[in-house]
Amino acid sequence: MQKVYITGVGSVSAQKTYDNSVFLEEITDHNSNVIYAQDPNYKAYFTPAVARRMSKGIKMGVAATKIALQEAGIETVDAIITGTGMGCVRDSEKFVSAIIDNNEQFLTPTSFIQSTHNTVAGQIAINLGCKGYNFTYVHSSVSFESAVLDALLQLENKEADTILVGGVDELGDHTVKVHGIIEHVKKEPVLASKLLQSGTKGAVFGEGANFFVLSNKKTETSYAQVVDVKLMNTLSETDVETAALSFLEANNSKAEDIDLVIVGNNGDVTYDGYYNKFTSGVFATTDQAYYKHLSGEFNTANSFAFWLASNILKGQEIPDVVKLNSYKSRAYKKVLIYNQYHGENHSFTLLSSC
Repeated sequence: MQKVYITGVGSVSAQKTYDNSVFLEEITDHNSNVIYAQDPNYKAYFTPAVARRMSKGIKMGVAATKIALQEAGIETVDAIITGTGMGCVRDSEKFVSAIIDNNEQFLTPTSFIQSTHNTVAGQIAINLGCKGYNFTYVHSSVSFESAVLDALLQLENKEADTILVGGVDELGDHTVKVHGIIEHVKKEPVLASKLLQSGTKGAVFGEGANFFVLSNKKTETSYAQVVDVKLMNTLSETDVETAALSFLEANNSKAEDIDLVIVGNNGDVTYDGYYNKFTSGVFATTDQAYYKHLSGEFNTANSFAFWLASNILKGQEIPDVVKLNSYKSRAYKKVLIYNQYHGENHSFTLLSSC
């Protein structure tokens, strides 16, 4: 089986992550219950005329893709695999609103055409001239992990040499309102740095696009090795640790081999117990980090954790802003990422240094 490496990364998020020359050095401490992605200079990636026809999700995805490819030193890939929970939801909302406002008559198809979940992957393929395998996973909060798992299997079995993998989701006003009504979004603004002390229901919603060039060849730009990904739909709080240890054992590792655990705490008092239970067990004295106070919560938010782990393994430093405890390993060789949403769709991702 071939090893799989991350050779390029690109991120557009609620922080200034689009510049790969710095790593979370300038942090925006948002005070809100909904945080939006900070836009890079899109003119550097496509013309204004093209940008006008793109939704926020497409622009974020294409920009993140070009950043990742540029860093990897390649112009195209063998395959494109994306994950998204809601797709281009703004165009979906626009089209449905037009149906209601115009009594189902005289509708223009543009918003409908651009609202499909695979629009981002399609636009990336057109932009790159890539005619290879193109697939989009819409698996709720494990959409990104599903995409990584697909790429991992293809690369390990030599079905491709380079694959572009990413997760992208955008915020839509109506969708956020609906989630607010059912208490998925916090009712009151929360300072990002105080997210875990909020003690309230719901999360701070966000958006973003994180893309990665995966290859079965190690290069000078390689960040880390993708060892394995495991998805589990249902777990109890007490079973998470057992599932994690079983996952590690399947990859010839133990709890003491893990130098850093990255968890998806989002400040939701109802479901953060899964993470608290997990980090207080066998990993209690392991370095711990969290990230959703920086990125916000969205279906593919774990792609931000993937970006975070990649940078930590390459640079061997953890920014203070993501530290969950005060331990510090002498070297970061293996990173375990754990995420879940509303007690379902649990995922474990294991990365190691090159």
